[in-house]
Amino acid sequence: MSRTGIVIAMRSEAACITSQRNLPFDEAIPLDDHLVVRVCGMGPIAARRAAIGLYDQENVAGLISFGIAGALDDALQPGDLVLPEAVQTKQSYPTDSAWRTRIERSLPAHLNVIRRPVAASDELVSTADQKYALAARSGACAVDMESGAIAAVAAETGIPFVVIRVISDPVQFSPPAALMDVLHPDGRVKPIALLACLLNGSLKLGELLRFGSDAQIALKTLKQVIQATRHELS
Repeated sequence: MSRTGIVIAMRSEAACITSQRNLPFDEAIPLDDHLVVRVCGMGPIAARRAAIGLYDQENVAGLISFGIAGALDDALQPGDLVLPEAVQTKQSYPTDSAWRTRIERSLPAHLNVIRRPVAASDELVSTADQKYALAARSGACAVDMESGAIAAVAAETGIPFVVIRVISDPVQFSPPAALMDVLHPDGRVKPIALLACLLNGSLKLGELLRFGSDAQIALKTLKQVIQATRHELS
């Protein structure tokens, strides 16, 4: 039986796919006969470990990088869906065109779909200047921290992969670097660390509220994508 592995960094992203609560962290979780997910935490090291685990232990025949992304293009706004033709790291990894096309054909007509490449980053890209520089280097329209590692594992193992990412932060409103200090690897908030950052001014309440609102828009789109395309993910 052929199954697809979906690598997800954060629990909030996983909630767009399954209603299961308290998902085991960094373990394979079968959703049905054809889909298995792994909530791995943020960043390329965690994503690579998860992708290798899904291939070695779950015998998946394809990989999906699923979640939110930051815009590198001023035209992109929260809720825009990116189904990229490639992932740009030090090299370019093309996504599976036939699989991507099947997914896109199942989407609701109202979604704004962008096919341009996404860039991989080892760390949070937290300013507009950094985003513009990455866009110029890579030619990408969006950035995330996991897709590059997943793409590399797919290339090494010879299995297809696709990327499903929704913009959560536009170019001119990037998540501050201090945000990483208040989040667990799976995206849950550390309350004491958050309070400390608010008190010392490294995070501002207005920024957090804006970031949370934009993230909710992105997660709503991710849920719509799953509802429309679940059959095509496998």
